[in-house]
Amino acid sequence: MSTVIRRFTDYLSLIKFSHTVFALPFALIGFTLAVVYEQQSFEWHLFLKMLLCMVFARTAAMAFNRYLDRRFDAMNPRTAKREIPAGVIKPTQALIFTIVNCALFVLTTWFINTLVFYLSFVALFVILFYSYTKRFTALCHIVLGVGLSLSPIGAYLAVTGYFKLLPLLFSFAVLTWVSGFDIIYALQDEQFDKSQDLHSIPAALGTKNALMVSNILHVCSAAFILAAGYAGQFGWIYWIGAAIYCGLLVYQHMLVKPNDLSKVNIAFGNTNGIASIIFAVFTILSILL
Repeated sequence: MSTVIRRFTDYLSLIKFSHTVFALPFALIGFTLAVVYEQQSFEWHLFLKMLLCMVFARTAAMAFNRYLDRRFDAMNPRTAKREIPAGVIKPTQALIFTIVNCALFVLTTWFINTLVFYLSFVALFVILFYSYTKRFTALCHIVLGVGLSLSPIGAYLAVTGYFKLLPLLFSFAVLTWVSGFDIIYALQDEQFDKSQDLHSIPAALGTKNALMVSNILHVCSAAFILAAGYAGQFGWIYWIGAAIYCGLLVYQHMLVKPNDLSKVNIAFGNTNGIASIIFAVFTILSILL
């Protein structure tokens, strides 16, 4: 039993399961919006299918990223202890794990609705294609943002089967938010990326300019959050959540300076995880009340 538990935790570590807090809260917002604003009945089986889709898609994306980047991870001191370069999980095992989760994702969408099923192949392409982008474009951060931005609109489509502006505004908020904080995260590998001819905003523009781009993206994210609040005519509870979210965006940029990257992980993981959870709680309460 201890061996099974250890293998289970190895795979959780491989996919950084704790980082699910970035996109999942926005999927819950999209689902709640669809049920309440479109006056749909809440169905537990549909809710569970949506959660499974989130888990399968994100697991596939992360496992594939670790599989594809295994050579670079082995050479980078920061990532050399990851499961594949460390020999904890074999490359073939990670690839099989990816394929299984892709299949489970598509299969689950089949039981939701036709539109979500067809769009599942587009979603898979985006989230898997991201892992290749750092090999040829500094806009890889934007592609990652697009992948995670599918969570609120995907959850909304799971309930309704059609598009609306409001969940799209939340998707754009996620796109610019994730792209911005991924640039901050990539600051750690600026010199390594240059040495391996890998592409990123920090490698292309340098630390100071990369932080400026991240700032601009996060201003855009805050603007989309405000636009969503206006379009949805949310009450004061939403605006408290929006204020906290925007405040935490500012806070993470106060933590990271061009000459001091020691708090990058705090800004990337802790601050953004807290921001998404708090914002989702306040938004969902505003919708329900």
